[in-house]
Amino acid sequence: MTDSSPGPTRRRARVRAPELIGKGGWLNTGGKQYGLADLRGRIVLLDFWTFCCVNCLHVLDELRELEDKHRDTVVVIGVHSPKFVHEAEHQAVIDAVERYGVEHPVLDDPELATWKQYAVRAWPTLVVIDPEGYVVAQHAGEGHVHAIEQLVTELEAEHAAKGTLRRGDGPYVAPEPEPAVLRFPGKALLLPSGNFLVSDTTRHQLVELEADGESVVRRIGSGVRGLSDGTADTATFNEPQGLALLDDGSVVVADTVNHALRRLDLTSGEVTTLAGTGRQWMQGDATSGPGREVNLSSPWDVAWWQGRVWIAMAGVHQLWTYDPAAGSVSVAAGTTNEGLVDGPGAEAWFAQPSGLAATPDRLWLADSETSALRWVDPDGTVHTAVGTGLFDFGHRDGAAEQALFQHPLGVTALPDGSVAVSDTYNHALRRYDPATGEVTTPATDLREPSDAVLVGDDIVVVESARHRLTRLRLPEEAVRVEAVVHRTQRAATDVAPGRLRLDVIFQAPAGQKLDTRYGPSTRLLVSSTPPELLVDGEGAGTDLSRALELNPAVPEGVLHVSAMAASCDDDPSNEYPACHVHQQDWGVPVRLTETGTDRLPLVLAGLDA
Repeated sequence: MTDSSPGPTRRRARVRAPELIGKGGWLNTGGKQYGLADLRGRIVLLDFWTFCCVNCLHVLDELRELEDKHRDTVVVIGVHSPKFVHEAEHQAVIDAVERYGVEHPVLDDPELATWKQYAVRAWPTLVVIDPEGYVVAQHAGEGHVHAIEQLVTELEAEHAAKGTLRRGDGPYVAPEPEPAVLRFPGKALLLPSGNFLVSDTTRHQLVELEADGESVVRRIGSGVRGLSDGTADTATFNEPQGLALLDDGSVVVADTVNHALRRLDLTSGEVTTLAGTGRQWMQGDATSGPGREVNLSSPWDVAWWQGRVWIAMAGVHQLWTYDPAAGSVSVAAGTTNEGLVDGPGAEAWFAQPSGLAATPDRLWLADSETSALRWVDPDGTVHTAVGTGLFDFGHRDGAAEQALFQHPLGVTALPDGSVAVSDTYNHALRRYDPATGEVTTPATDLREPSDAVLVGDDIVVVESARHRLTRLRLPEEAVRVEAVVHRTQRAATDVAPGRLRLDVIFQAPAGQKLDTRYGPSTRLLVSSTPPELLVDGEGAGTDLSRALELNPAVPEGVLHVSAMAASCDDDPSNEYPACHVHQQDWGVPVRLTETGTDRLPLVLAGLDA
């Protein structure tokens, strides 16, 4: 359901904004609690996010320039709305706010109270509230900041003229920095010298530690966010993560928020860029070519396998490779659709692959959003060892078919052919043995472990939220834990069995129109879990509205909806108009009932009339 008329000619819809409620209270405000009345006269931008979601992290970075440019009129408020059980822990939210450099107030909403009041259905979602307290726009997904910037400029002029705009400092109060050798380290690498190289993610540096895992040998990177090559003192990174040793003795670095691969010369400390432009890959961009000319998207980990660097491209749910000999990158597996589908690489679905480990015959990967352990064969076929999909997670040992993880970020190949999984949100180290098909728990009481490396008979774990490396003896017997099973807790939408109209709402930003120069500018992909839920309406198409047929014999399930729309500047005199791609994936839990609705609206951009 689209409206492509130019923004300025539209009469802007307004809906009274519900109050901001969150049991966890406020962060980044110096202890002060806020309500909408305290923010009257300011343009308020609510960012509904959760810290497991890579698309939410993209939006945090997109918002930085907007926040800085409109600091005296716009108040950005993060509404933290958890998906995983761990994300409902208040301390975990405090950690995430520091980890990702969030420089605006955050409302911790562990029970999704504000999420429900605003009828949010997806992470991330952005809601714009005008200075008089009315909702004037809603956007799902990433890539909307250009449209919001235009709207903010209009609102500033409109409310300045009405006398309802209040300028001044916002409510953000920066927390006191904590002294520590590491701050939210991401990944670690054992160097040939016996030292460790650690990505000190929140400080935008790499740190070389002595074999004790504590004493600092040197820091690489200035510690300021940026993308510049140079010496160990002058080069800059932006939240680096994965590390891998190359045959020539250098290290390749997944420079995550720079959307780049970097190379560290261990001898000289010189840092250079191997791949990426600094811009985030978007639909329609090149998927192969010279490394320095192709956009990447949140590379989270790297591994050397089969003569190439394999890249866990978390931002687009794919695996890519970098060929050092040719200096080129290309997609190796994944469709960019988010989910858990095995098979040939070109048909497989991933969900934020975040950890890699190579053995001669397998590339193991931690697929974080599906809480899964998966692997790739040398022929490119993708398999799942543990995990069932986007909505089931927990801590349960036993046969792999029923074992559960919770958002793992790391995987480590062990000498006996088994693998250790850094089970991040369960605060545990898990082990999967392919020979027996069993999952066990060798260690608990870790704090957000994100990676681990072997050192002789020990395993050294990156305890990200304890800001340290922790050395453990590889145990012969597993720790016994009580099984815990979870499912993503979001209220199901009551829908009527039979005919259901799906409307994806998209209104082109002011001054733009749908880009139809090369054919349809919209795309809609629909599927369901279980597959039997959908009798009709599954598959891809170009219309953002679709009639679905729901099976009355299936009482509940999840509708998976992926929508894309491309809009360009509406200026006939401009031969090369600026264009933007808007995209979002929804997983909508539904419950079939005779009194349910026969229409499901999902807002990609705008408001549902």
